[in-house]
Amino acid sequence: MVFRISIALVALLVLIAGLAPGPFNEVVQSGLSTIIRSTGWLYLLVVFITLSFLMYLAFGRFGSLRIGGEDAEPDFSNASWMSMLFAAGMGIGLVFWGAAEPISHFVKPPEGLAPQSMEAARASMRYAFFHWGLHPWAIYALIGLAMAWFQFNRNGRGLISDLLQPIIGAHHRGWMGTVVNVAAVVATAIGVATTLGFGTIQIAAGLERVFGIQASVPVQLTIIAVAFVLYMASTTSGVHRGIKWLSNFNLGLAALLLALILVLGPTGFIFDTFTTTIGSYLNSLVTMSLRMSPFSGSTWVADWTIFYWAWWIAWAPFVGSFIARVSRGRSIREFVLGVVIAPSVLGFLWFSVFGGTALWSQIFGHVDLAQALGNGYETVLFTMFDSLPMPTVLSVIALVLLMIFFVTSADSAVLVLATMSTEESGDPPLARRMVWGVAIALIAGVLLLAGGLNALQGMITIAALPFALLMLAVMWSLYRVLDMEHALQRRRAQRARRLMDEWIEREIAAQEETRDEAARAP
Repeated sequence: MVFRISIALVALLVLIAGLAPGPFNEVVQSGLSTIIRSTGWLYLLVVFITLSFLMYLAFGRFGSLRIGGEDAEPDFSNASWMSMLFAAGMGIGLVFWGAAEPISHFVKPPEGLAPQSMEAARASMRYAFFHWGLHPWAIYALIGLAMAWFQFNRNGRGLISDLLQPIIGAHHRGWMGTVVNVAAVVATAIGVATTLGFGTIQIAAGLERVFGIQASVPVQLTIIAVAFVLYMASTTSGVHRGIKWLSNFNLGLAALLLALILVLGPTGFIFDTFTTTIGSYLNSLVTMSLRMSPFSGSTWVADWTIFYWAWWIAWAPFVGSFIARVSRGRSIREFVLGVVIAPSVLGFLWFSVFGGTALWSQIFGHVDLAQALGNGYETVLFTMFDSLPMPTVLSVIALVLLMIFFVTSADSAVLVLATMSTEESGDPPLARRMVWGVAIALIAGVLLLAGGLNALQGMITIAALPFALLMLAVMWSLYRVLDMEHALQRRRAQRARRLMDEWIEREIAAQEETRDEAARAP
């Protein structure tokens, strides 16, 4: 039922966006403005509560509880686990926005700062850290932890509706559960397709920049076709082979590009940017987390922070499902540190290198990235390379990195979509994975042809509102089951200690009786 309804809805939405992109976009943008204006504060509050809740789980009494049971062992090494988290969660976005977002904030800064001032430069890096740091990973971690716990500790099916079982009881398998699961699947399918569409645009822009191949529609469709073959080969080979191998290779390639820019670029400036921004980010964390602008009437927070929060929330079922699948055997403390803290630090380093180099190039006149920004976000990264030695080499590495991040995001999405639309637990059927693989490629291609990517991106932001409320329910549900598990383990420990004490007492009594008998013997 979930599979059939989801496929039908996805087909309908793509048909509307393809046949009437203009009117569809107008309706979506109107609804988006209303949602952000009236409930923007809700997104900020829910995400801040989510981060606080996860910190409580990690460092409170539930931290030692283990996904899969007390004796469960991790299925993947720490390096493979981290690489898959990074590739599925934010890989292609970091490459796309690493240089473009700080430059955008520098040109149009928040908090009423003067454009292209030193204050704007500092704020641009601080908000890049904020938008790609602890908060988005906390959103992913909440859904991932809840899905992993219900799947591996309570024999769940790997569906979003299972997370509500402690609250709504058996209704999670009825029509209420079906509605939740269909919404999650549709949001995931459209969200992945739109993101891959933007990735395609940047790859095409890179090909034009490096090889002179015009970024035309046929070139974009060819990119999607090549990626389709690669991600289907990866997803059909399973998590333990294709997805893991590609993720490991891509993390190594990302580290190579990062190291090259760090060495070839303004190394001292980058490290100064990293340390300074970390301090200001932590110092302003609560203020930025809850900041609206009711007095100035500025739309900057709505255009960036609320949009990002809604986007991460809409993506949470996909990324959370994949994180859950690869996280069996981790303790809650290890899970939170690995899913929230470690990727955030890697993201901070990435933005310091790419964003710091971009700002250095712009401020000290090495290249005009503000002008490049006017030609599209996707051109900023490759224009920045012109300010460094070996720009062609850096561009080629970035292109390969983008393509593999494209593939790793898509193969993870295909696996998750097939799992979320299958009632049975375990690996989804190969045929269902094939259907979703084809669907994602077709959606991205049709929307690129019709120009409907922006409209569907806005629609996903609107769809994130009920998911924001769902996150509050998931937190309550997860707390209840963890509290029961903690109490159960405490009773087991007390019973084990009591049995041990009784055994010791019996042994002591037996030894004393033996000594007494030996003393009475002639």
